[in-house]
Amino acid sequence: MPDVIIPGPAGRIEGKYTPGKTENAPVALILHAHPRGGGHMDTPVSLMMYDVFKQRGFAVLRFNFRGVGRSQGVYEQGLGELSDAATALDWMQAHNANAPYCWVSGHSFGAWIGMQLLMRRPEIAGFISVSPPTNMYDFTFLAPCPASGLVAHGDADVIVPHDDMEKVMSKVRAQKGIDIKRQLIPGAGHLFSSHVEPLQTAIEDYLDIRLVELDNPKPKITKR
Repeated sequence: MPDVIIPGPAGRIEGKYTPGKTENAPVALILHAHPRGGGHMDTPVSLMMYDVFKQRGFAVLRFNFRGVGRSQGVYEQGLGELSDAATALDWMQAHNANAPYCWVSGHSFGAWIGMQLLMRRPEIAGFISVSPPTNMYDFTFLAPCPASGLVAHGDADVIVPHDDMEKVMSKVRAQKGIDIKRQLIPGAGHLFSSHVEPLQTAIEDYLDIRLVELDNPKPKITKR
């Protein structure tokens, strides 16, 4: 798991990177929770998501947003952090030119950034959004959502109540054939402090299905 320093729009971006197990491995980008709320690339949820994709053979990168750890710059209300994420994905693609598709996986603030990145990058084929902060940020940009993914939320989340998340995400329109699965984790709070294992199980179960679909797409039926 080598340390990497990526040239970013605000200076260096500090990250951890594991190459894929094959030359044509897919890539996954991990985005941490809010920089002003203690979020960084080594929190339990970020580490777990990183390990999940690594064990499945992905080339995977997690990094610190600007102003966190050894990443240069200062917090920029999401605009600069989205630029950091785009730069990190560019770096991943430059080092994995044969990757068939990309995934983005984010926690809280990172989920919001990840969903915005998803709308801008058609090569992103799937997403994991953990505790999306639907009561803090506007999610109407998902119009329509271009890729299938999983939204995982704790039913004991007092920062972003489940009912609020459900109200917002249930109204998100999706392109034809796209499905946004919502998974409720019993007893879990916003940070999943003592519920990382059930969260991991939910993510693993979802990937078991979605990766088979991506790696073995159904043939298109042409009408005569």
